[in-house]
Amino acid sequence: MVNVKEVTNVEASKTAELKQRREKAVPRGPYHVTGIYVDSAKGAIIKDVDGKEYIDFAGGIGIQNIGHNHPKVVEAIQNQLSKFIHTCFHVAPYESYIELAEKLNEVTPGNFEKQTMFVNSGSEAVENAIKIARKYTGKSGVVSFDRAYHGRTLLTLSLTSKVEPYKKGFGPFANETYRMPYPYYYRSEDSMTNEQIDDQILNKFKDFFLTEASPEAIGAIIMEPVQGEGGFIVPSARFVQGLKRICEENNILFIADEIQTGFCRTGKLFAIEHFGVEPDLITMSKSLAAGMPLSAVTGKKEIMNAPGIGQLGGTFAGSPLACAAGLAVLNVIEEENLVERSAWLGERIQAKLRKFQEKFPVIGEVRALGAMCALELVTDRETKTPNKALTGNIVEASWKQGLISLSAGIYGNVLRFLPPVTITEEQLEKGLSILENVIAQEVEKKQP
Repeated sequence: MVNVKEVTNVEASKTAELKQRREKAVPRGPYHVTGIYVDSAKGAIIKDVDGKEYIDFAGGIGIQNIGHNHPKVVEAIQNQLSKFIHTCFHVAPYESYIELAEKLNEVTPGNFEKQTMFVNSGSEAVENAIKIARKYTGKSGVVSFDRAYHGRTLLTLSLTSKVEPYKKGFGPFANETYRMPYPYYYRSEDSMTNEQIDDQILNKFKDFFLTEASPEAIGAIIMEPVQGEGGFIVPSARFVQGLKRICEENNILFIADEIQTGFCRTGKLFAIEHFGVEPDLITMSKSLAAGMPLSAVTGKKEIMNAPGIGQLGGTFAGSPLACAAGLAVLNVIEEENLVERSAWLGERIQAKLRKFQEKFPVIGEVRALGAMCALELVTDRETKTPNKALTGNIVEASWKQGLISLSAGIYGNVLRFLPPVTITEEQLEKGLSILENVIAQEVEKKQP
């Protein structure tokens, strides 16, 4: 009989072996947050090659809203796999691409006729949305916002705001891209109300159109309804509606980037629904296909039809396996009432995080929209100095104790949580308990 110590040593060597192989075969650029190597995943649980289980509060960075390896998604992929893997939609099309487009046309916000196209990643969706907007309006300028994240390709990096690690050393970037402020109420002047902050930013567009680019040069404004990498910053409905008015008054298309916020993450199927705005174009990816590479652009039919035949697409765009997964995801969301569950989950997480805030002075703010929740950590609440070091320590200590979480924010001081909406109550409570203990331990370490 093998004793426990021997088993541990044998298993630990598997992680060490993979670490060595990774360092030899893979460049350092594709960074990973944890030191684990995954063997399997189910629901909200990841098991590593050593047999240790982790509660997943990261969800593959918002990809696993319906949980890892949902049986209906696995079945849909397997059924498609037995028929054919790839023919290229641009050569020999297939029904699943059309059916998924029909469903997205139906469920996305907007009381108008829509059309949908598919590509492979969030960056590709954003790039194609910009191409479509430029073709339709005949205007090439694009406005994004401070702290925005829209992808890692050249154009999407140009729209992305954070220099380190995303942009440093990769320029020059695409021209005719511009940046405007985005509300960050927690870090604005204490003397200003949220309404005054909104008005201040919206009024800046008047100067922008005089000093930077005229409305005749701007084809689109793209925004995340909740900033993801930027730190889960939630704007007011008043701000988003004011932005939409500026677009309408100046013949500018409004693009909602729902790549991280979509598919019931925020207590709605799409975050933009919270703000009473119908975007002209909407970009989607991540949880759309539960981990299969798939992204989409949906928008008004007349806008989507602006590019000519052959001007949009890609060899793997809208692959049969990914479309099968996407159809299964939408069915699961409907059958399991996951929009409602997301709202419930958000309430549970927020309530617990606010108790943490009462207990730990290093928590400056709790932010959330539905189940898209975050803590901003500071050295003290008076100065609001970002506490990046503590944030990193908590992320590392958490996964070592069985909870996978992520940081975010322009200052690297935000803990963000994206657990599967299907997480069980027991798993949720255990994960939050681990988080509370880790915060307490890491705060205690800092005491003199």
